[in-house]
Parts: sequence; structure tokens; C-alpha cells
Amino acid sequence: MRLAHWLASPAMALVAGGVQAVSIADPFTGQPHGWLQILSLAVLAWQLTHGVARQASWSASTWESTRPAPKGHLGWSNFWRGWLFGLGWLLGTFWWLYISMHVYGGLAAPLAAAAVLALAGLLALYYALAAAAFAKLVSPELIARQPWLAALAFAALWTLAELLRGTWFTGFPWGAGGYAHVDGSLSVLARYVGVYGVGAAAAALAAVLALTPHIGWQRPRTWAAVALVLLAGGGLWGWRACDLGDLQTCPRARTAPLSVALLQGNIPQSEKFIPGTGIDKALDWYGQQWQANTAPLVVAPETALPLLPSQMPDGYWAALAQRFASGQQAALLGTPLGDMVSGYTNSVVGLAPGQATPPYRYDKHHLVPFGEFVPPLFRWFVRLMHIPLGDFARGAVGQPSFAWQGQRLAPNICYEDLFGEELAARFAHPAAAPTALVNVSNIAWFGDSVAIDQHLQISRMRALEFERPMLRATNTGATAIIDHRGQVTHRLPRLTRGILQGEFEGQTHLTPFARWAAVAGLWPLWLGCLAVLGIAGWARQR
Repeated sequence: MRLAHWLASPAMALVAGGVQAVSIADPFTGQPHGWLQILSLAVLAWQLTHGVARQASWSASTWESTRPAPKGHLGWSNFWRGWLFGLGWLLGTFWWLYISMHVYGGLAAPLAAAAVLALAGLLALYYALAAAAFAKLVSPELIARQPWLAALAFAALWTLAELLRGTWFTGFPWGAGGYAHVDGSLSVLARYVGVYGVGAAAAALAAVLALTPHIGWQRPRTWAAVALVLLAGGGLWGWRACDLGDLQTCPRARTAPLSVALLQGNIPQSEKFIPGTGIDKALDWYGQQWQANTAPLVVAPETALPLLPSQMPDGYWAALAQRFASGQQAALLGTPLGDMVSGYTNSVVGLAPGQATPPYRYDKHHLVPFGEFVPPLFRWFVRLMHIPLGDFARGAVGQPSFAWQGQRLAPNICYEDLFGEELAARFAHPAAAPTALVNVSNIAWFGDSVAIDQHLQISRMRALEFERPMLRATNTGATAIIDHRGQVTHRLPRLTRGILQGEFEGQTHLTPFARWAAVAGLWPLWLGCLAVLGIAGWARQR
């Protein structure tokens, strides 16, 4: 009983949420742990399902299972448990926002800490509402008679909360549960249903663990269902092996290998936009690498050149364009573009021989709130910080790729690779679909923190969803080459200056996720979750 009381306490929900944050990328190795994500979520699922099954109330210190809950009490109990879980999870996931606001933004430490806490608390409301809805939707009778449906209802509500966090108010799905499964058995689902579908499967497994005492394991139909899931999983692995060319009898469409050099300047964020220090370092070091490197493709990170072309030293931009105007080399580099009339953009410029004027250009579409645009009513907050960015213009969704030596390279900037449904828009026309993805980032804003490792797992998930290699050129890390299987094949040490030389192989086949997300976005997942909830509600009424 003591163990049950401890597991059922609200404090345990907060702790379990913190454990879920660690499962995305632990602070010691930076690796994800899918089993830990399922186990931590199972603790919350157990609290919610146990509360419904027992119809008991709780106090701050104990679970009182001897008296019936007052009307509406269970909903509030679940609400606070879901909120505490979300708070622990999100604080443990993006605590490093404090570094950008206080260390580099100059915001007073108490205000920076309060801002991170407020953001985590607001986003945790999605999970609180999902937990409260579970108490309203799932009855003790449903848990006793159809525990599998109750588990699916939990997964559907949890996935809806994830979708809301990832899409509403520009969306901030950093650290979604599915990212813990870039390795392991659930990773096979990414090519079919994306990261949110992977997270839904993990939530269903967590709920099954929580409902184990209610599942009739002695019933033949239970084991038949388990066998069906295992067979389906085995089939998915077989199809994935075929599509990836792991079997000689299943060739796949691919491009010729291409060598690439990824530049990591390691310019300290405290100097990056300061003339005479960081700006000069960037112009000198990157300029030397572009002149000396012989790789067919050279990629530099986000704002590698932290000046507009018109602000650069005389002849610098012209010399750079001339460097790649002939020969067998091309470059992708991050730099701001624009003017006072047309607006400014955070962009990637592509330089290659025989290119028309102006050169290839990709403008960032999904801008960072408070850093690249100021949300309504929050300009006062931005004025409290000293961040050398402002209101950028937004690029279009589905911009064309950069064509070079048989590859179609699709750039994305910073946390744009967090939004797989937006990247999917580039796969709407198979003949023009990217053969490789290129992420350019500057995570120096967040210091030497787990943000570097978390962002690497995010890029790996995109590689799994689209089965495309991901080339990552960053200022401080993680500069890496990820193959179409989501595996890191080359990587530079973080917080070092260097050049990552490697080779990648583009792909031309389309995954199921790329096909349906390019057409319908995330709507199939929304509708699927609502359908499950509709069935659960109908079953409860019966």
C-alpha cells in the first residue's frame, strides 16, 4: 500500500515528467531512451486509470480509496496530475531557454527563470486538459470490460495534446515524446505515421502497462491481439528493410554518393554580432574555408556571415560569388538578406557554377517567437533583452530545392526541422522532391547544454520520416551527417572549430508519411484521434 500511495501522489507525476525529459536525450550521453519514455508516461497513465477505476479522491499526501470522490473531483485531480507531469517534462526539456534570455539576452535572472517557468506552465495545460478529459470519457466499466479501448483513448487524448502544442500559436513541439524512439522498435513507425504517430504508439503502450491488472491475459482473444500486433510489427520491419535496400532482392531508388564539407565555426554567441570580434572572426575563418576547401559541396551554418551582403567589406561578397562561379564546387551558406523596403529574412544562399542571377535563395519560414518576430502584445518583453534580431519576413512553405550534381538539397534553418509536416510540403511533387535535407543552425544561444543533443535527435527523426539523409552544419554543434536510416555516420565534437568531411547518398523514393503529409498535413492524425475518442464515448454510453 505504501508503494501505491507513493506512485499515486501528485509529486510523483512531477518526477515522472522530469524523467520523460531525460528520455529524449539524457544529460550524460545525449542519447535517447525509448523505454524510459514509455515507463515515465506509464506512471501518469497508471495514476489516471487507477483513479478512474477506484473512483477515489486524493489529498496532497495520500490516495484515499475508502470514500467516493465528490462530483467533479476526479476531473480536477487528473487535471493537476497532467499539469504537473507536463510541467516537469517541459521544464526538464527546455530549461536552457534561460541561458539565451539571461546570459546572452541580458534579462535579469529572476525574470528569465520566471519566463521559462511560465512557458512550461502554459504548454503543460494541454496535457492537463487531456488528463481531465480522460476522467470524463473513460468510466470504471470501460476499464473493466474494454481496457484495450481505454488504452487507445488515453493515447488519442495524449496525441491530441501533443498536436495542440506542436501547432497552436506557431507551435513549439520541442521534446515531443516520439523523439525518444529514434532508436528501437518503434522507430519503424516513423516512415508511416511520423513523430506524432510514434508518440501515439508509445502512449498506447504506456497505457497498456498501466492497465495490466485489468487486462484479461487468460483470455485467448487477448493473446490473439498480441500476436496480431507482433505480426504487424514484423511486417513493418520487413517492408522497411525492403524499402531501404537492406535486402538484395529489394533495390531502392538512390542517387550517386556526393562528398560534402560541413563547416563549424564555433563563434561564441557573446561575440557573434559584435564588430571587430565575432563578425571579423566569422568573415576571416569562413572565407578561408570557402577558398581552400575542395569538396564538391560546402555547407556553412545559420548566419555564418552575420551581415547583409551590402554591409560586408568591399569585394567580399563578389569574391565569394566568383569563387563558386566556375569549377565543380557549390556552397550553401547562412546569411541575412533584404532591405528596409522589402523586409529582412534569415536565409540560405546557394552558389554554384552556371547559376542564373540572382543565386539560389531559401528564406526561413517558421520563425522563432521573440527572436525573429515579436508576437502581438509582447514587444515590451523583447525590449527587456538585448538580442540582435528583430522582425524578419517569413518565407513560403515548400520552397524549391537547391539542385547540384544530381541532388536536390532542401535547406531548413534552426528549429524548422522540428516541423515535419512543413518539410513534407516539399514532397508534394515526386519529381521535384528533395533527395537530401540540409539543416543549418546556431545553437550557441543555449550554451553547452542538452539542447545540442536534443536537436540532433530531432534531425534524426526527420531522416527516419522521409528516409532522406540530413546534413547538419551548425555553429557550435551538433555538426553531423545522418543517413536515410536516421543513423549518425559522421560528427564533429561540440564547441570546437572544424570541418566535417564525409559522403552521403541521396534517396528518391517516397515514404508513406511523405506522401500523405504532403497532401493533408497532420489532419489524418487529428481525425484518427477524434475517431478513437468517438468510439470510446459510444462504448461508455453503452
